[in-house]
Amino acid sequence: MTERMPALHPWPLATLLERVEREWTAKREIYGLQGRRFFKQDPKADLSCTLGGHQVATPVGPAAGPHTQLAENIVLSWLGGARTFELKTVQVLDELDIERPCIDMQNVGYNIEWSQELTLTESLAEYTKAWLMLAVLRQWEPLREFLGETGDYAFEMSVGYDLAGIQSPTMDAFIRGMLDVGPALEKLRAEIPAAFADQRDVPVATRLFQHVTLSTFHGCPPDEIEGIVEHMMSTYDLDVTVKLNPTLLGIDTVSEILHDRLGHDEVELDPAAFAADLKFDRALAMIGRLRDFAAARGREFGLKLTNTLVVKNTRSVMPGDNMYLSGKPLHLMAMTLLERLHEALPGQLRIAGQDGPVPVAFSAGIDKDNVAEAVALGLAPVTICSDLLKPGGYGRMTQGLRKLSRAMGEAGAADLAGWQAAAAKAALAAGHNDAVAHRVADLATPEGYARYALPKTGKALREVDHQLEMFDCVACTNCVTVCPNNAFLSVPSSEMEGLEAKAQYLVLAELCNDCGNCTTFCPEVGAPHVIKPRLFLDAGNWKMRGKDGFVVEKDGTVRGGEGAEQIASILAQAPWSLVD
Repeated sequence: MTERMPALHPWPLATLLERVEREWTAKREIYGLQGRRFFKQDPKADLSCTLGGHQVATPVGPAAGPHTQLAENIVLSWLGGARTFELKTVQVLDELDIERPCIDMQNVGYNIEWSQELTLTESLAEYTKAWLMLAVLRQWEPLREFLGETGDYAFEMSVGYDLAGIQSPTMDAFIRGMLDVGPALEKLRAEIPAAFADQRDVPVATRLFQHVTLSTFHGCPPDEIEGIVEHMMSTYDLDVTVKLNPTLLGIDTVSEILHDRLGHDEVELDPAAFAADLKFDRALAMIGRLRDFAAARGREFGLKLTNTLVVKNTRSVMPGDNMYLSGKPLHLMAMTLLERLHEALPGQLRIAGQDGPVPVAFSAGIDKDNVAEAVALGLAPVTICSDLLKPGGYGRMTQGLRKLSRAMGEAGAADLAGWQAAAAKAALAAGHNDAVAHRVADLATPEGYARYALPKTGKALREVDHQLEMFDCVACTNCVTVCPNNAFLSVPSSEMEGLEAKAQYLVLAELCNDCGNCTTFCPEVGAPHVIKPRLFLDAGNWKMRGKDGFVVEKDGTVRGGEGAEQIASILAQAPWSLVD
């Protein structure tokens, strides 16, 4: 064990649920997400699908990343319509210090955040907490009007990064703990607060998942990948998906898409990453062997497209020599790779109307405007990360699902099979063999790739020539919606003496990991997560952090440095109480 300073201090279940009840009663919102932005199923559009033998109500959810690390973030994704959750990737090294800032979503999308920031024990506790919270909120009567019948959902574990680590006793204990959370659930039930007393005996499955996605470092040998898949299937009887890298396309194809087609000449590729990574022909052989291995054991082997792309760090925003590219350019690369795999493995992939044995999940560059197009190809699940880090946050998933429902209605499709059939029909009418070929051909035209190219993705963000201060600002709410951890609190202040802005923004310090995303989208000059008041609800955590910020006592008293009294006054004006 090291003496590292934890980046995050997860809130107890009782605190999380108490906030749900207070905030919903006072403002009709949960964790800052307004009820009108919750996803409610259109009864005319059945979005359900089957994943690994388990039916889920929508094929969409958050990708493994900052949105699936804390329990409240999983709840926020569920409110936005997610019904499949790829949990934050875990590995045996669970006391890493990820350098900061670690997210840069200004235009294209980059990060250096590649593993969990919680210990394995904490991660298991958060996933179990989220599992119980969804079961409770699914049956909580006050939400019925806004959510309707939410349908079923599924968790998917994500692991990395090598066979030795995954076979270690520590990881083995974690995986087996995920497979039976019964004892932990019983302890958590006792923490359910009075407002949800009638849900303390809510039925909850004690197994969190049946499916695992394998994320590997660039350069991971194919034999190592196969060994991990075989281990997970043989030891734990799990279905396994392998996340492939865009380097499979080769550096020339990636350069043509990124530089020639999209105009992102500012992105410098790393030839070493392509040289060290899995090659296309070897990947095909690996897929065939793992498909057969899974079939022999009655399990399912799948693919996910794609991992992020390693590029040279030339932006000087985040530390380190390399960074990982995500977002819109990655979408074209992954779609191109999808077509190549589809052509090289005829009848093997479960896409484009084919009932092949290998399902394909998709994550690269998915946003609110292309969810419908990806789902039309038969890809499932379709997961999102970069788009949720833009202004609007979790509500952008709702927008994407609503667009999918409307598109299905316009096409006369009552369910996803009908939607995929409509896409296949349109492809044939356009002279293509199937919907995948049609989609990739469209993305190769200037009209098709325009929204992914530099003129669109390179637009400057709004800026105000003013230094950000502790109190008052332009009150744009960007810091609230772009924070993946729900670490910002907005309190109305337009009628408070001495304050001019319509709202004040405070940082829930225990939920802030200093990722830097709020700084990117703040129009003023400065870092909101540093400059705005940092509030702790636990005095022990506050002291651990050297009393950097303020601690909010149970009676509403605020202790800390200069500004404590004004913060207490601001909190007193909030429509719901942060503490008992």
